[in-house]
Amino acid sequence: MDESKQVIDDLLLSGAMQICGVDEKTGEFLYQFTPKLKDVMPDLYKEHLNHVNSEIMGLWEKGFVHMDLLAESPIVRLSELAFNDEEILKLSREDRWALEELKRILFTKEL
Repeated sequence: MDESKQVIDDLLLSGAMQICGVDEKTGEFLYQFTPKLKDVMPDLYKEHLNHVNSEIMGLWEKGFVHMDLLAESPIVRLSELAFNDEEILKLSREDRWALEELKRILFTKEL
């Protein structure tokens, strides 16, 4: 078993990661970290948090999300631009993926 597969297995077994769905295009499992990650692998938790914050800031700068940066716990909301297919296609592949993941997370929480 390769190292990355072992890490994923360890995170799943510890409860720091969970399966959250299946990719419609590839059929592969989608995973999400749980709050337990902070205790199990604090460095990965910090790295992940920094990455997510960076992606959200990038989408905010491009006008795809709204948030009040001065709020203690800013609430992220999708802008009209986030649903404009023509504008979405102008984003980089990574930004499109981040936006789609943000939509998935926000819409899942609404259910």
